[in-house]
Amino acid sequence: MCCADEHHKITKVPFMTTPFTPSGLPVLIGSLPLSDHCEALELIFTATPEIPLWPQLPGNPLEQMMPQFAEGIPCIREEHLTSPEGRILFDTSGPDFEAQQLAFYEDYMAAQEQPDTLTASRFRVSRERAEGLYQFVEHLQAGRVASQPAAVKGQVTGPFTMLTGIKDRLGRAGYYDDTVREMTVKGIAMKAAWQAHFLSASGLPVIVFIDEPALAGLGSSAFISVDNAAVQEMLNEVAEAIHAAGALAGLHVCANTEWELLLTSKIDILSFDAYSFFGKLAALGAELHRYLDRGGILAWGGIPTGNAADIDKESADSLAQLWEAQAAQLVKPGRELPALLRQMLITPSCGTGSLSRARAEKVLELTKAVSAQLREKHL
Repeated sequence: MCCADEHHKITKVPFMTTPFTPSGLPVLIGSLPLSDHCEALELIFTATPEIPLWPQLPGNPLEQMMPQFAEGIPCIREEHLTSPEGRILFDTSGPDFEAQQLAFYEDYMAAQEQPDTLTASRFRVSRERAEGLYQFVEHLQAGRVASQPAAVKGQVTGPFTMLTGIKDRLGRAGYYDDTVREMTVKGIAMKAAWQAHFLSASGLPVIVFIDEPALAGLGSSAFISVDNAAVQEMLNEVAEAIHAAGALAGLHVCANTEWELLLTSKIDILSFDAYSFFGKLAALGAELHRYLDRGGILAWGGIPTGNAADIDKESADSLAQLWEAQAAQLVKPGRELPALLRQMLITPSCGTGSLSRARAEKVLELTKAVSAQLREKHL
């Protein structure tokens, strides 16, 4: 896999256990506007065979961002999720909560001390909530792939997004409850580790993205009392669990945020909306180059998903040219366009679960085409 040619050298980031070369390969974010997982996998393996991922189909209430990873965390309660009145909230008032809390921490300590126990633990994500994950691994194990992937990708809802999304019956977010915060962070960390172990059955390098759309609210009046250092600590705990399972930790945020917090965290891959927010990240030039210097990877979300008009008007040529114009602003001696591309993945700016099928398919096709065009020209 290693090659003396500079254009094919392996990027070794600090926490990885398996060599992985980003080299401008295409990868997706996760959600698709379909109802059939097999059909979704066909689209994924066609668009991104180099780094396929398992599909999340949010049309199913159990596969939406919070319910999909809420199982087994006792402080999170679900009420009639599959009905229009359904909701997910946190509640520690039950008479048996202390017993449930003790059992949770016993299972957590067992998973920490004996990772093999993760497989059948409470931290396992059930097939009912992640059918796409199970079909994905079965697909890989059966050899139903046209070529050997460079890696496989999974994803988990991030702790900050979960904790600001679940509220009690009075509308108070779980983030502000110390008990709920600690249990939720540890629960998600172990679910991410479980997923990394589960995907490792493919025998390929594993990437697990921490999906954190709520980080877009940092610095706003809605989160004025949120401590950035505490948020980074939560993200690092999940990233460390992924690393302990031998996988790469990515983090996806689809809007503007406190970028320095992420660039100095323990993640390996920063996935961001380059189409709409490149300038915000590029403004932190010194911090960004330090991140790249330590082997960090950028997942360049240059394929628009947020606005239908943008999807309709763009082409592979226009988006490849946009990448060149943006990346040129990061060039410095020793880090020209080819070197930058070698430390990048090409992605949509966000998932496609809320788009029409036609636009979602165009996003997938553009991701594949832009990656191929850039790699052919610069690598």
